[in-house]
Amino acid sequence: MNKLIFATNNENKVAEIKSIIGDLFNVVSLKDSGIEKDIPEPHETLEENASEKSWTIYNLTGENCFSEDTGLETEALNGEPGVKSARYAGEGRSFTDNIQKLLTLLNGVENRKARFRTVISLIIDGQEHLFSGSCEGHIGLEPKGEKGFGYDPVFIPVGDTRTFAEMSLEDKNIYSHRKKATAQLLSFLSQYGKKMYQ
Repeated sequence: MNKLIFATNNENKVAEIKSIIGDLFNVVSLKDSGIEKDIPEPHETLEENASEKSWTIYNLTGENCFSEDTGLETEALNGEPGVKSARYAGEGRSFTDNIQKLLTLLNGVENRKARFRTVISLIIDGQEHLFSGSCEGHIGLEPKGEKGFGYDPVFIPVGDTRTFAEMSLEDKNIYSHRKKATAQLLSFLSQYGKKMYQ
């Protein structure tokens, strides 16, 4: 099976990507690859952060790899938390803290429109390719659900009344920003595959 290193230490993201890709490729995490490295995300855009992570691992291993960066963008907060989604409440804080900060800032605000956006950077044979996906929705008034991770307990996608954290992975993938970006990645790999793995 064709191997792709997923440049992340987030096992939730690995599980989600594997559920989308299935058996077409052997997606392995940094941990599974024996790589103990926390890659910084110093940039102001999702595209730059995704690129930073994938090039770091490609330059380290020489193996085909990909990374992703995802941000929650809320309309009323001028796109926050955006690229700072994982560190919204400060370095070392939990997503419970991040969610609490978001809900506090949106307290009393009528416009709760938001979207998740994912950018994937694929490095294959030394060439980079970018893919993106987004999911429109709104921020609920309080956290609901035990599934998922990150801001899933407060994000309700357009077309549903449940938060991502109330959905099974299969249901979440119907709407998922990560699913949309990964679908583009898969389409590219299937076309590239004949040339890539002769």
